[in-house]
Amino acid sequence: MNKNENRLRRAKSTRCHIRKLAVARLSVHRTGQHLYAQVFDASGLNVVASASTVQKSVAEGLKGTKNLAAAAAVGKAVAERAMAAGIESVAFDRSGFRYHGRIKALADAAREAGLKF
Repeated sequence: MNKNENRLRRAKSTRCHIRKLAVARLSVHRTGQHLYAQVFDASGLNVVASASTVQKSVAEGLKGTKNLAAAAAVGKAVAERAMAAGIESVAFDRSGFRYHGRIKALADAAREAGLKF
């Protein structure tokens, strides 16, 4: 198995557990250049809120899109949008990525903005 297959295997196991909990899910995807976050409803079929460094409203005022400041901006934006949609508590789906660096910065910013997980 290569690195990406291992990550996808870990992600599948996490998503299976979150599905059993039947709560909203904050899913994160990280690439070399950008960071994406989406909040799915409890059924897992509908996207309630989303934010990424590709969006101009999130990326404006940032020096780059692949640093901790950009991750914090995405976390804050997705939390605000989820709260506006009526979602206050979510399960954090890190998509198999290690909980450090940009993933941790996004999670911390989302918590500071009022999202509970």
